[in-house]
Amino acid sequence: MFTRTHRRTTAIAGTTAALALTLSACASDDSESSADSTTSGDETEISIGIPSGWDEGIAVSNLWASILDEKGYDVETETADVGVVYTGLAGGDFDVTFDVWLPYTHASYLEEYGDDVSDLGVWYDQAKLTIAVNEDSPAQTLEDLAGMADEYNNKLVGIEAGAGLTAITQDEVIPTYGLEDMDYAISSTPAMLAELKGATEKGDNIAVTLWRPHWAYDEFPIRDLEDPEGALGEAEEIHMWGTTDFADRYPELSGWLENFTLTDEQLFSLENMMFNDEAYEGDEAAAVDAWLEENPDFVDSVTS
Repeated sequence: MFTRTHRRTTAIAGTTAALALTLSACASDDSESSADSTTSGDETEISIGIPSGWDEGIAVSNLWASILDEKGYDVETETADVGVVYTGLAGGDFDVTFDVWLPYTHASYLEEYGDDVSDLGVWYDQAKLTIAVNEDSPAQTLEDLAGMADEYNNKLVGIEAGAGLTAITQDEVIPTYGLEDMDYAISSTPAMLAELKGATEKGDNIAVTLWRPHWAYDEFPIRDLEDPEGALGEAEEIHMWGTTDFADRYPELSGWLENFTLTDEQLFSLENMMFNDEAYEGDEAAAVDAWLEENPDFVDSVTS
């Protein structure tokens, strides 16, 4: 099942009057098709496939939907399971997707669809599994945690039983660092975040399983424990994939994407606003608008 959102630009602040009139006419008369291409040669219609449940992908997809809408594109977003998005992209049902974790997490999809998609670049290169603690706590490494377990109430707070992070923590992290005497509390992501919130508000020490990117790094005063043995695995890159002919159909946009990156501070603040601010609950577009107001130079920085 797809969740589909259609955007059509009706006016763009700061554009010429002629362009504004043209876009307004397109919006007011659905019987008239949009122009075949922008002045730069890009096609005007574009479909973004968004993997459901992947917060960073949802955030960045909606960010780009807003940017492209402002630039005069006719944007359609569709949300589906990650496998459905990649299958649809390879088959031409989508034009682009912004959330492909490589070289590990989505390696099977690269093997299956690599010849049917084009890699448009990497926008984030520190996607990783982590064990996080409150920033003022004593442990600096996972080795420290074993000897300081009592400082953390002898507890490591986890997430869902079926998560890959849970399995890696059980099978790799705990035996590698001798954490068997700690209570590994497997629960759920919301429960973990609730404990993290409560502990940081009270000033208590806490250790949780987490991952980057995540809005918790913007919301709570936390940091990662160093993993000298590499038990949690190496960092991954988040790639963008397009159709095989994407660069031919969207030459200017391809250039924008090639140079597009987000810092931790930018990404975490965007996610935090979108998924943890009650003012924008369920309204990703409004969250993006608010984030862009706080980052007024961002659009020009990625499209100039």
